[in-house]
Amino acid sequence: MIGEASIFESWSSNFWIVLVLKTAVVLMFFLVVPLAVGYMEHKVLAHMQARLGPMEAGSFHGWAQLVADGVKFIQKEDVVPEAADSSVFSLAPAVAMIPYIAILVVLPFSASAFALNLDIGIFFVMAMSSVSVIGVLMAGWSSANKFSLIGALRAAAQLIAYELPLVLAAAAVVMLSSQTSMVGIVEAQRSLWYVVPLFPMFVVFMISALAELTRPPFDMPIADSEIIFGAYTEYTGLKFAFFLLAEYGGIVALSGVAAVLFLGGYQGLPAIPLPGPIWMFAKIGALSFFVIWLRATYPRLREDQLQRFAWLTLIPLSLVWILGVAVVKVAVK
Repeated sequence: MIGEASIFESWSSNFWIVLVLKTAVVLMFFLVVPLAVGYMEHKVLAHMQARLGPMEAGSFHGWAQLVADGVKFIQKEDVVPEAADSSVFSLAPAVAMIPYIAILVVLPFSASAFALNLDIGIFFVMAMSSVSVIGVLMAGWSSANKFSLIGALRAAAQLIAYELPLVLAAAAVVMLSSQTSMVGIVEAQRSLWYVVPLFPMFVVFMISALAELTRPPFDMPIADSEIIFGAYTEYTGLKFAFFLLAEYGGIVALSGVAAVLFLGGYQGLPAIPLPGPIWMFAKIGALSFFVIWLRATYPRLREDQLQRFAWLTLIPLSLVWILGVAVVKVAVK
């Protein structure tokens, strides 16, 4: 009995140590990598618009600009509108940000480098990706501002329209790989990345992810020329910074998911022998660059154009392609 108790205590202590370490690594990743993507957006947009972008903070090409912005946000006054629901108003930024941290927990960077390998990892990712908009709805409703509420309702309508093609694109990958674990999906692509047979679904996934993140050209919920800044209009200081961090964290998280589903995740090319984590970081960086490039290239859509594109183009295309994948799987068997 004494031996069994000591083994249990040892296992319990090791479990908590590993849990704390994994949590620390995930949080550090979430706080650092999105800042790098934000810096990349500053510089990439600047050069695409024939200007330099940040150059002063940190001296070398303004590398510390976002760090300086963070210090600035900390110093700003935390203003809560008098008519606002203060508890919901304060909780909304966390609800918008935490789902993307949860997605990072199940992203594999090698066959053994992950915080958690769930058997139903892809279902977990799809569920978490739809939670962030609840934070936006909370922000819009609790602000007691008509522009904030309009922005929140636009975000909800956008989620309803684009969550379905996002899930259908992931479902095609699950059907082809016969795996629901994120690591299992990557391992199933050892001989062929799924972007080749499922290229239309890859395009659908990336477009739907942009809409979920309310990134241009799908940024109608925060259209500054129409509704000031949407659901975030009344936010200042750290709360506003958390919404910005959620946006860039979402870019990293959904780029990582797209890399796992369609680009082989940590699998590399035989001609370029690099460690799996480097391949994963490279793919996340490439997809994040693509998201930034779209912002500098395409104008904002109208709300009716956004809805029509989802219901009349993306969803029918996804259903047809899933039917094709099902036929091929049955024929091969």
